[in-house]
Amino acid sequence: MCQEIKMRIQKLRELMKERGIDAYIIPSADNHQSEYVGEYFKAREYMTGFTGSAGTAIVMMDEAGLWTDGRYFLQAENQLKDTGIELYRIGNPGVPSIEKFLIDKMPESGVLGFDGRLIAMKEGSNFEQKLAGKKVSIKYDEDLVDLIWENRPELSKEKVFYLEEKYSGESTTSKLKRVREYMNATSSNYHILTSLDDIAWLFNIRGNDVKYSPFILSYAIIGLEDSKLFIDESKLSDEIKSILAHDKIELRPYNEIYEAVKEFKDSDTILLDPNGMNYALYKNLSPVSTKAEATNPTVLFKAMKNKTELNNMRNAQIKDGVALTKLMYWIKNNYKNEEITELSASDKLEEFRKQQDGYLWQSFAPICAFKDHAAMMHYSATEVSNVRLVDGHLFLIDTGGNYYEGSTDITRTMALGEVSSEIKTHFTAVVRGMINLSRAKFLYGCRGYNLDILARQPIWDMDLDYKCGTGHGIGYLLSIHEGPCGFRWYVAPHIDDSNVLEEGMVITNEPGIYIDGSHGIRIENELVIRKGTQNIQGQFMYMEAITFVPIDLDAIDVKLMNREEREYLNNYHKMVYEKISPFLTEEEKIWLKEYTREINPHH
Repeated sequence: MCQEIKMRIQKLRELMKERGIDAYIIPSADNHQSEYVGEYFKAREYMTGFTGSAGTAIVMMDEAGLWTDGRYFLQAENQLKDTGIELYRIGNPGVPSIEKFLIDKMPESGVLGFDGRLIAMKEGSNFEQKLAGKKVSIKYDEDLVDLIWENRPELSKEKVFYLEEKYSGESTTSKLKRVREYMNATSSNYHILTSLDDIAWLFNIRGNDVKYSPFILSYAIIGLEDSKLFIDESKLSDEIKSILAHDKIELRPYNEIYEAVKEFKDSDTILLDPNGMNYALYKNLSPVSTKAEATNPTVLFKAMKNKTELNNMRNAQIKDGVALTKLMYWIKNNYKNEEITELSASDKLEEFRKQQDGYLWQSFAPICAFKDHAAMMHYSATEVSNVRLVDGHLFLIDTGGNYYEGSTDITRTMALGEVSSEIKTHFTAVVRGMINLSRAKFLYGCRGYNLDILARQPIWDMDLDYKCGTGHGIGYLLSIHEGPCGFRWYVAPHIDDSNVLEEGMVITNEPGIYIDGSHGIRIENELVIRKGTQNIQGQFMYMEAITFVPIDLDAIDVKLMNREEREYLNNYHKMVYEKISPFLTEEEKIWLKEYTREINPHH
C-alpha cells in the first residue's frame, strides 16, 4: 500500500508541475462540507491511505503532510508509516496550523491549488487573505485527484424517501414560511442552501447518498415565492415530485447550480452561510448581487425539535436500548464459552437492531473496541486488528442507529470478568461525570461551555482529561453530529457547538478516560433540553435523559460515589428496567433485574 500511495503522490506532483501549482490541498469534504462523505468523495483517503473521517492533506513538490485531530493520532501514525507523508497533530505544541504551514512554505507569487467545491467559502477566502502578503494566487477550478483515481466510485443513485408529518411534525409549507420570514428580516430575496442536512430537513426528504447519514446530494435556492432544488431527478418518485410541486419547488440538475448562481441581478440580496457554502460556488456568484452572510436559519430551527420529533426520538431510543441490552446480556453470558470478537459483537448488535421496527441502518461507523483498542477514541475494528473478548478487561461499544423515529448515538463500556481497581476507579469517575452533567439545573442563557466542567470534574480531579468535547447535538434522522449546540470547556471556532441551550435540543453526554496501551472508557446518554421552573430569578432549565441501557455495575466502585450520584443511578436503572424489560425474554429480564439493582455503599 505504501508504494501505491507514493506513486499517487508522484502522479499528483507531475500534474501540479504541468499547471504551475506549488501546493495542493486535499480535504476530507464533499461539495457540501458534510461530516461523512460518499465513496466518490474519499479523495483524501485515496491519496494518503489514512481512513479516519477527519483530516486534510497538503502536497508540495518536496514534502507532504496530513493534519488530523486527537481522535486519530494513533491511527494516522500507523496508516501513514513509510508513505513519505508527515503527520501534523493538530493542537499539539509546536505543530503549525495549515494556514501557518502555507504562509511559511509557499513561495512568493506561488500558486495554491484545490478543488473549490471541497473547500468551504470561509476557508478559501481565509487562504486568499492570509497568503495575499506573498502574492499567492489560487487555482480552484480543477479536481486533480480525479485525473489520478482509477475506477473512482460513481456518485450515488440511491432513491429518495419522504418523511411524513407523523415523523417530521411540521410540513414543508410551514418550514418554508419560517425561512421566508427570516429572509424578509434580513432583507434577502434569495437564500442559497448547500448543507445536505438543512435541505433534507426543509423539504422533509431523506436518502442514502452519504454513508450512514440519510442525505441526498442536492443544492437549493429559496425565493420569496418559489424555490429551486438541484438534484438528480431520477432519484425521485412521482409522488415526491408532486409533493414538492405543491410547494412551488422546481427541479433542476444537480450541478446546474454553478451556472444558476451567475444569473442573480444587482437588485438581488442573497442570504448565504459562509460555513456551509463551498468556495467554487461563492466564486461563481454574480458579482453584482448583494451578499447577506449569516448562519442558515434552518440550523437553529432543526436543532429545536418539535413535540412529535421528541416523542419519536424517545421511542427510537427505547428500540435502541432493547438492542443494546440484548447485546450486553449475550456478551456477558457467552464470551467465555464461545469466541466473540470485536467484529462479531458489532455484527450481533446490527442483528438485534434489525429486529426493531422502523430501523433503517447505522448512524455512524460502529466503534467496538476491546482493551487497549478502546484507548483510540475512534478505533474501527478490521479483519487485521480484530481481537477476541476475554476475561479481565473492558469492552467499549459506541454505535448508533437511524430509525424513522430519529437517529441514535449511545456508548456503553462493559467489564468482562474481574477488572483492576485502577480500571474501576476510572470507570466510576466517568460514570460520576456523566451523572453530574445529567443532573444539571441551569438558567436559560447558559451554553455548553458553562456546564462542561460538571462532566470533567471527577476526571480532572485525577489529573486526567479527554481530548474531545463532552457532547454534541443530534439531528432528527439527520446528522449524528448536529450544530449549533454541544458540551466542551472552550469555544472551538471551527465547530458550531456553543449556541445557547434551547428547549427541544437533543445533546449527547459522553465523558471518557483513555489510557494509551491499556484501556478506554466512555459512557454516553442522550439528553433533551427542557424548561423547568420560571420565577423572579429567571427561566430554569434541566435535562431529560432519553437513553435507556444499563451502566455496568460490575465496573463501578460504589464507595467512590456520593449519595446524589448513587440515587441518580438507582433511579435511572429503575427506569431502564421499566422501559426495556417488556421487550426481553424471561432470561434477559432476570439478568436485567440484577444489572439494574439498587446500589449502596455497603454492598
